Amino acid sequence: MNIVEKIENSSLKTGTPVFKSGDTVKVYQKIKEGDKERVQVFEGVVIARKGSGLRSSFTVRKNSYGVGVEKTFLVNSPLIDKIELLYRGKVRKAKLYYLRKKKGKDTKIERLDMINNNN
Repeated sequence: MNIVEKIENSSLKTGTPVFKSGDTVKVYQKIKEGDKERVQVFEGVVIARKGSGLRSSFTVRKNSYGVGVEKTFLVNSPLIDKIELLYRGKVRKAKLYYLRKKKGKDTKIERLDMINNNN
């Protein structure tokens, strides 16, 4: 193990759930406005995972008032308060970019199981 890997391993976050594309997650992101800080929740389907280790990221997509919204997050970012896994999805692809062209019921992903029943 070289020096760069040692530094990266010390910076990795612990406690993040194991999730993949197709899963529904809630991402709690810290937003700083002036001198105040608040937490904003973004809930949606993971459509992509990229990278590994410290540089890994994921893209979440949701439909907000009829408009598709996507956000890309770094898994180990200090701005991410926590990631909550809600549902596992049954998909056969690693990248779900085809959901961008779909509307309504066509964007539904079959759920394998319910992780958290807070709804």
